[in-house]
Amino acid sequence: MDSLTRLNMATVRAQQEDDLPDYLAVRIFAIADQLQNGKPLQEEVEELIEQLGLYDTYGQTGYIGMGVNNLILEGTICRFEEKLKESPDSSRE
Repeated sequence: MDSLTRLNMATVRAQQEDDLPDYLAVRIFAIADQLQNGKPLQEEVEELIEQLGLYDTYGQTGYIGMGVNNLILEGTICRFEEKLKESPDSSRE
């Protein structure tokens, strides 16, 4: 299974099981769509998949504080979107 498929599956799972807000899911799906035709950012994709697995609407509020909440996830999404703006296609270095 490729990383973009895993990213989409992790996003759907986080929506269904962990109440990931639709506005964040839409942005993640847009990132995946852009990566279909552009430069693969494998390390960033893996980070996003990992954070989706740890997503918790109330993350960082518990005793151990191990979850990823909306603010953390949105920060990662913003950084990813900036990287996509910087390198819109694979021929540009």
